[in-house]
Amino acid sequence: MVDTRFFNSNAPMALAEIAQICDAKLVDESKSGVKISGLATMQNAGEGEICFFYDRKQKAKAAEIKASACVTTEELLPFMPKGIIILTAANPHLAFLKLNRAMYSEPVPAPEIRPTAVIDKSAVIGENCFIGDHVVIEENVKIGANCILETGVVISRGCEIGSNCRIGVNAHISHCLMGNGCYIYGGVRIGWDGFGFMFIQGRHEKIPQLGRVIIGNDVEIGANTCIDRGALDDTVIGDGCRIDDLVMVAHNIKLGRGCVLVSQTGIAGSCTFGDYVVCGGQTGFADHLTIGSGAQIAAQSGIMRDVEPGAVVMGTPAVPIKDFMRQVAFLQKNSKK
Repeated sequence: MVDTRFFNSNAPMALAEIAQICDAKLVDESKSGVKISGLATMQNAGEGEICFFYDRKQKAKAAEIKASACVTTEELLPFMPKGIIILTAANPHLAFLKLNRAMYSEPVPAPEIRPTAVIDKSAVIGENCFIGDHVVIEENVKIGANCILETGVVISRGCEIGSNCRIGVNAHISHCLMGNGCYIYGGVRIGWDGFGFMFIQGRHEKIPQLGRVIIGNDVEIGANTCIDRGALDDTVIGDGCRIDDLVMVAHNIKLGRGCVLVSQTGIAGSCTFGDYVVCGGQTGFADHLTIGSGAQIAAQSGIMRDVEPGAVVMGTPAVPIKDFMRQVAFLQKNSKK
């Protein structure tokens, strides 16, 4: 059940409209005018709601569906109970995404600059922006059109933010050039000092961090993630990257397009990732590594060497996943002797 106190709803929708949105076929065309009031899980959907059934492993639960309608595949039709209005789709996962987006949306505040915001006279703010309470925008900042800056955001001097960006509560952005359509969640820290020191005569002397953070278009950065600016070269986050909550991206990192970093991933300085690298939760990377495009890193792995493009690795130190499984099988077998 979606709580409409927190999300906007476009329901009710007729099943004919839903079928079109989902690129699905309504098995019984006479039901095209039936109205659907909401979207819910297979287990929780009730009268007036629609659910999705696309996993054969859930066939026993499918028999207990109480929803008015269900989107499934031709192959799974035999497991559907009687009395449910059925729509079939070639790709129910994609159908779910499309209907979710069409039926619900996050509230978007109307354009406004709240009276408690502090904006330097030299800052340039685009049209139709919302600037929330206690936001601080320092000198020579440029912000594109249709941006949302939520309560307590700080944009430090000289930063540039593209159009259609949303920056969450208490995020702080410094030394950064950001593209369009980015979503920066609450508590994020971008562009602060990288962690660089030299040990000289018994003291840790700080190395000045003089680079920037360059963020591409359509990037999401999850809550309380930290992305350090470069020492001399820039830290770069490529177009379409998805970074989860509580991720650490150190100075001089280069992420290609479409990389995915799951929560608690930590990347040491000067690593270079290709395109579409996927890192499971709690993965750790030594510094100065090259991770090839399409590589997949299993959760809780420790990466100490370069990873070839397309490789799937696991473990600490990480090895190809087949080798890891052989190691596990060997240990299990021999530990019983």
